[in-house]
Amino acid sequence: MAFEHIRLGDQYYVLASARALRQPQVLLNHADSFAIFDLAGDIPFAGFEAYGLFHRGTRFLSCFELHLNGGLPILLSTAPTAEGNELVSYLSNADERRDDEVMLERDTIALQRGKTLLEGVLYERLQLHNYGQEPLLVECELVFGADFADIFELRGTKRARRGDRGEARIEQRAVSLPYHGLDGLRRETVLQFSLVPHRLDDSHATFQFQLEPGAETTLEIQVACLQYDRAARADKSPPAHTFASALDTVRTERQNWQEHFPSLYSNNEGCNDWLNRSVQDLSLLRTEGEHGSYLYAGIPWFATIFGRDGLITALETLAFSPDLAAGTLRTLAALQGQQDCIEREEEPGKILHERRYGEMAATGEIPFGRYYGSVDATPLFVLLLAAYAERTGDVALVQELWPAALAAMNWIETRLNSDGNGYLVYAPRTPQGLTNQGWKDSHDAVFHADGTLAEPPIALAEVQAYVYAAYQGLARLAQRLERASDAAGWEAKAALLRERFNRDFWLADADTFALALDGQQRPCRVVSSNAGQCLFGGIAEPALATRLIARLFRDDMFCGWGLRTVSAHAPRYNPMSYHNGSVWPHDNALIAAGFARYGANEQAGQLLTALFDASLSIGDRRLPELFCGFPRSLNQSPVPYPVACKPQAWAAGSVFLVLQATLGLHIDAWDRRVTFDQTALPPWLTRLDIQGLRVGEGRVDVRVIRDRWGAAVEVIDKQGEVEIVVRK
Repeated sequence: MAFEHIRLGDQYYVLASARALRQPQVLLNHADSFAIFDLAGDIPFAGFEAYGLFHRGTRFLSCFELHLNGGLPILLSTAPTAEGNELVSYLSNADERRDDEVMLERDTIALQRGKTLLEGVLYERLQLHNYGQEPLLVECELVFGADFADIFELRGTKRARRGDRGEARIEQRAVSLPYHGLDGLRRETVLQFSLVPHRLDDSHATFQFQLEPGAETTLEIQVACLQYDRAARADKSPPAHTFASALDTVRTERQNWQEHFPSLYSNNEGCNDWLNRSVQDLSLLRTEGEHGSYLYAGIPWFATIFGRDGLITALETLAFSPDLAAGTLRTLAALQGQQDCIEREEEPGKILHERRYGEMAATGEIPFGRYYGSVDATPLFVLLLAAYAERTGDVALVQELWPAALAAMNWIETRLNSDGNGYLVYAPRTPQGLTNQGWKDSHDAVFHADGTLAEPPIALAEVQAYVYAAYQGLARLAQRLERASDAAGWEAKAALLRERFNRDFWLADADTFALALDGQQRPCRVVSSNAGQCLFGGIAEPALATRLIARLFRDDMFCGWGLRTVSAHAPRYNPMSYHNGSVWPHDNALIAAGFARYGANEQAGQLLTALFDASLSIGDRRLPELFCGFPRSLNQSPVPYPVACKPQAWAAGSVFLVLQATLGLHIDAWDRRVTFDQTALPPWLTRLDIQGLRVGEGRVDVRVIRDRWGAAVEVIDKQGEVEIVVRK
C-alpha cells in the first residue's frame, strides 16, 4: 500500500492512501456507528485504509467479503438508497470453467445484498436466485475479521502498544471476536446468521444452497458491535430486529426528523437534488441524545460531537429548522467546562471542542476524550443562543441556558483582558493539543506575509467578529429578560470592540482585514476568507465592508467554485492544502450571510451559484467538507480533496444559509414577522416554494419569483398571526 508519510509538523495530520483514493467507497451511518464499503458491498482487507464497520471510534470489522463458488462475484451495481437508509448491491456469478469447458455461465445466479445500520448493529440480507435451467449447488463464503483499530491509528497516529485479542468463541450460528483494550473495556464483534453455516471458524462462514431452477433463498447476517467493562457481562441476546424491521426503524426515524424541515422546491431540478441531498445528509449525521438532536461533524474522521461544527451547522439551518439549534445548545451546555485542566485545555465556562470515545482517547494517548482547545466555540455558543431566541421566541430555553451563557461570556471576558490587547486570543496549553484553535486548525494556517508562522497568543479576525455578535446578542436577550443595565453594558463593550477592531485589523492598502494579530500584536497581512467571516459577525464598518466584498471577488480569492481560504498570492498558498487555498462550502455560506447583512445579496447569489455549480458536478450532489482551490475551467469539475469528509455536517448545511442570504430572509418570532429584504435570486433560480415555514405557533407557505425588479413574494397559505414583509 502506498501512503503519504509527510507529516508537515502536524501530529494529527490525516494520512492519504493512494490505493484507497482510486477505489470508490459507499457508506452507511447511524448515530455512533458508520460503515464504509467498496462498490461490491464488501469490506476488503482494510489495513490502514478507511474501510470497515466503526462504532464509537473503533473499527469492529476490518474485513467482510463475500465469495461465490470460490471466487468473487461480478458487480452489477451498488448504491445507497436516496435517503441513505439502505445499501443495495446487485451481483452475479462469474463464468466457471473446467479446462476449456464452461461449467456455469455467468449471470446465472443473481445475488442481491441489502444492508442497513441501526444502534451499533449491521444488518445484511443476502438473496440468491437461480435463473438457470438446471438445479445448482451454490456455495457462499463470508470472509471476516476485526482488528479493533482506533480511528486515530487509521489517521496515522502511531501507538506504543495495543490491547490483547481474545480467543474467538464459535457457536452453531454465531461467532464472537473479542478484544481487551488498554482502557479497561472489552469490545466484541458478534456475527450471527439466520442459517446454520456448513463450516464456521474465526474468519470464515461457508453456506451451501441447493437451488432448483427459478428458486430463491435468503440468508440474514447481523454484526453487533459490543463494548462494556471487563468486569461486566455482555448482553449476548440477539439484536431486537430483523433486516426488514431495522430498515423500517431507520427509515421512519429519519422521515420523522426531516418533517421538521419545511419543503423547499424550485423550478430547477438540480437545485432540488442539492437541497434534498443536504437534508438527507443532515439526517444521516444526526444522533439523538438526552439533550436532543446533535449532528456529528463528518464521516469518517469526525464522527463525533464537535462544538464548533455543531454550532455552525445549527446556525446554517436555523431559519428553516430551529429545533436542531435547541439540541445543540443543550448538549454543549451539559458539556461546558467546569474546572481548569491543562491536559484537556478545559476552563470554567469554555465550550467543548470535541468529544471522542475510542481507546486512545480513554487512555490519554490523544487528548480528545473531552477536549476544549477551541477559541471560537464559546462565542459561537452565545451567538447561537441569541439567534435561536429571536428565531423562535423560546424564552424557556433562554432562561434554562442563561447561566451557561453567562459562564461562557465570563470566560470570554477573562480572556479578552488576559494580555491587555482586548482581543480573544489562544495559545496552546498542552503540547498534545492543537497548535491553532480557530476553524483553520492546521499547524500552518496562520502566517505572515513572508510565510513565517504566527506566534501565539493569536487573535483571529473572525473570532473577534463572533465576540462582537455575542455581545450584541446577549444585549438583546437581556432586554427581553428585563435586564436593562446588563444590556447597556454589553452594547457598550460591543461598540468599543468594533471601533478597536476596525482600527487594528484593517489593511487599507489591501482592502481587507488582517488574518490575525500575533503574540506581538503584529497583523498577519494575508488576504483570507477569515476577513469575509467578519462580515457575518457584523463587526466591519459599512464603508470597509463594501471594499472587502469587492476584494474577495478578485481572481486570487474567487476561483469560480467559491472563495478560497487564502489568496493565490499568499506565500503558503496551495490549492491542494487543507486550509491554505482550498474551498470550504460552510466558509462560503458564512461569508454569503455576511454579504446579505451589508445588503450585498447579489454577491451572496454569486456564491450560491458557485456552490450550486459544484454540486451539479458531483454525482450524488453531496458537497464534501472541502475541495481543492484550482481555478475553474471549462468542462472541469471541482478537484476533490483526498481525505475530505463526505458527508459532512456544515457542508450539508451550507446550502440553507447561502440560500437564506440570497433571499434576504429574516425571521423575528418576537414580532411574528418574516422579512424578505432585497431578494436577489440568480438567473437559474426563477422560482422557489417554501412550504411549512414555522414562526412561533404559526406557519406560512410562500412562493418567491424572480422578476426584473428583484423578486416577488406570494403568500400561498398562512396559519396563525404571521406578517410577511418584502423590502426592495
